[in-house]
Amino acid sequence: QVQLVESGGGLVQPGGSLRLSCAASGSIFRAGAMGWYRQAPGKQRELVATITSGGSIDYGDFVKGRFTISRDNAKITVNLQMNSLKPDDTAVYYCNAYIATMEPGDYGMSYWGKGTLVTVSS
Repeated sequence: QVQLVESGGGLVQPGGSLRLSCAASGSIFRAGAMGWYRQAPGKQRELVATITSGGSIDYGDFVKGRFTISRDNAKITVNLQMNSLKPDDTAVYYCNAYIATMEPGDYGMSYWGKGTLVTVSS
């Protein structure tokens, strides 16, 4: 069984920074793309950033150079450094990873963390 555990959320003032971390654990054979999504109240879940095992990165349009995603393939972790935060960034941030386990015949599936709340407010 695979678990994704996020940490690093909290309350920050506009213009401030936060760093989110996500660690995968379990009987993991291989981790493919990992990333972050967010969901604000009353809105659909949207892409924040993803990164492949080879380092290819994709950001949501709203990021505009403010966020940086990184990963450690050996530790199977993914981080999101968020700078210049705005009130519109307030949301629950979810870690996502495409992981294949050690189970025979498992070619991989998408896993989600439980989410961590980021609140940007003065």
